[in-house]
Amino acid sequence: MVGSESAAAMGAIRRVTWLGAIVNLFLTGFKFTAGIWGHSSVIIADAVHSLSDLITDAAILLGMRFWSRPADQGHPYGHAKIETLVTLFIGVSLVAVGIGLLYGAVCTLVDILTDNPPPSPTWLPLIAALASIAVKEWLYRVTVKVGMTVKSSATIANSWHHRSDAMSSIPAAIAIGMCLLLGTQFIFLDPVGTVVVSFMIIHAAWKVTQPSFAALLDAGASELQCQTIVELIRSFPEVEDLHKLRTRHVGPAGLALDVHIHVDPNMTVTDAHALSHRIQQKLLQSGENIIDVFVHMEPVTSA
Repeated sequence: MVGSESAAAMGAIRRVTWLGAIVNLFLTGFKFTAGIWGHSSVIIADAVHSLSDLITDAAILLGMRFWSRPADQGHPYGHAKIETLVTLFIGVSLVAVGIGLLYGAVCTLVDILTDNPPPSPTWLPLIAALASIAVKEWLYRVTVKVGMTVKSSATIANSWHHRSDAMSSIPAAIAIGMCLLLGTQFIFLDPVGTVVVSFMIIHAAWKVTQPSFAALLDAGASELQCQTIVELIRSFPEVEDLHKLRTRHVGPAGLALDVHIHVDPNMTVTDAHALSHRIQQKLLQSGENIIDVFVHMEPVTSA
């Protein structure tokens, strides 16, 4: 993305992230209040999750100021990997939240088993959980649509942070509802719900961080995508053969690739240059998310 397209994409990311930050601010306050006044550890845990969403919103708003910068002499491939780092930060923060909630839930279960149970939850935490499910699922859909449109891994990761918050509110609502309906002897369901929430959060974190680790390690395109690239290059009749195809992810922005092409040794430099340019343009416009192509021409040699 360059020029006006890049500015439009950054504007869309900024708007949807600010929307998420404002929603998370209100949800965090509401759920903390409902959890404390309503005696529910699971909704307090859910509030901590919303607070982590707010932190990742801030990370995106700060990080996008840097990853949107164009390529320069010191960074010829641009600054896209800053977005990968922000995505990784979101995933790691999710892991930390999940582990923290799991520890708190285990401590509460120990208190219950040692005849030191907390007060039974009220209806207020149930209302907060149901509101969180509806609002955060809506926020997920809005955010993931923007992320997919502008191909922003950090925005897509943040959308999953929203959805994990919505999903974590489901077992919270179930646990609180069962405590209210079945009585204080089932109060253990509240921290059990927190355990379920924590594992859901950790699972979401893995989905976010795994692609980011691959990008930071310069992982290449998939075998299927490489085969598609090879077929596109071979579609030029002047291409006798090709080898040394190498690809790597340049942050979430797309793929950079270089390839060696065998051509007729009698081809002029001008014709070879024109062919190289046509191959580059076809790959860049192929829809395979390729953003940089280097073609090295070699003459066909007799065996």
